Amino acid sequence: MSRLFTHAGLALMRLLQYLPLGLLARLGRGLGAMLYRLAHERRGVVQTNLRLCFPELDEAARERLAREHFAVFGRSFLERGFTFWASESKLRRLVRVHGLEHLQALAGQPVILFAPHFVCMDLGWARLSMEMPMAGIYSRQNNPVFDAALQRARARFNSPVTLSRQDGALRAARALREGRPFYYLPDLDYGPRDSIFVPFFGVQAATITGLSRLSRLSGAKVLSVVTRMLPGAAGYVLEIGAPWSNWPGASIEEDTRRMNASLEIAVRALPEQYYWLHKRFKTRPPGSPKLY
Repeated sequence: MSRLFTHAGLALMRLLQYLPLGLLARLGRGLGAMLYRLAHERRGVVQTNLRLCFPELDEAARERLAREHFAVFGRSFLERGFTFWASESKLRRLVRVHGLEHLQALAGQPVILFAPHFVCMDLGWARLSMEMPMAGIYSRQNNPVFDAALQRARARFNSPVTLSRQDGALRAARALREGRPFYYLPDLDYGPRDSIFVPFFGVQAATITGLSRLSRLSGAKVLSVVTRMLPGAAGYVLEIGAPWSNWPGASIEEDTRRMNASLEIAVRALPEQYYWLHKRFKTRPPGSPKLY
């Protein structure tokens, strides 16, 4: 039965991507409002994350931010069909790229694209993979039908190399040495393995050290990539930053702190679009109380 529902959901997503973007955006925001009311556990996760990360905001402001996050998440869920089925010409119209010259200037060199979990990150991958052969990392989905659909979506343009989190750093380093920009998403709580505790918005957060370790192993430059959802029918903007200077630094811990500090700046610029539904502080330092 779950396979049947998944196939039906994918078919609906395929139909929805033919709607005008402005209408689809309104439907997505409506879906987000419904999820806010019904998804009690995840609403609590978002509220806890915002309370921890934005203590300077009063309760009413954090509540508005939580509602807006669900709205843009609902949009991103319905608009994800673009990554699966939209034509190349449509994706080029929908997603404008700023800063591509930073990436082009490093053609053939090892490059890691630090692409944190903003709600439109999959559109960012799709758009960049049209420009050049890419490499990226993914988490296997428990639902095999949806996992297969995601794999097909990731592989649509320029025959990318996609690695699971279990493949290890050596395969990623090999792809980097082949000159494929590596789309890397190391900003969630993946548990204690390969993680250290460094601050994220002032809270000790279990953070994997892969960005620093992979840079040191491959000699890769690091560029930040954020895909931003614009209001209504305006589409999206993918922004590529300049290469990080003085990277890597003196130590892996220093690099990991810097990564989180860089992410904080990006999140503060568009806080409603970061993926607050994730239990970012689930892994706690020894002796610390649970937060969720």
